[in-house]
Amino acid sequence: MILGVLVVASLLFRLRFPSWRVAAAHGLAVMLVVTASAHFVPSGLGFMPGHDDLVAMVPPFVPFPSAVVSATGVLELLGALGLVLERTRVAAGWCLAALFACLLPANVHAADVPLWFRIPEQLVCFAVAVAAARSRARGRSVKPVDLTP
Repeated sequence: MILGVLVVASLLFRLRFPSWRVAAAHGLAVMLVVTASAHFVPSGLGFMPGHDDLVAMVPPFVPFPSAVVSATGVLELLGALGLVLERTRVAAGWCLAALFACLLPANVHAADVPLWFRIPEQLVCFAVAVAAARSRARGRSVKPVDLTP
């Protein structure tokens, strides 16, 4: 379902933005708002996991699992905001790529879907975050500096 949100949102944003990277960055932002909401709602309210379900996913070696779940939800929301603002998109993309890498052990620890699906799903999110980070690197020309007196 999460990849479906990312794909559909990215396709819709492609109608608005001329670049696939920017459209995907906005699609990832929508997906992050959806996933971050699970960090703050009680468990058992709907089809998405809630806070307690996410706490149960945290590997045993991570201290203060409830606080970590809340903190990662805040980081996802900040990352979503950073992706939609052009001036912060690069930093947000790199920070989210790092966050996705850090979250992989928790997602593997308590995967409710087979790992052959979960790990590629995480890699797609990681790749979109990196693409968003590189969205301003392409298509911009740098004017040479004239050093002659």
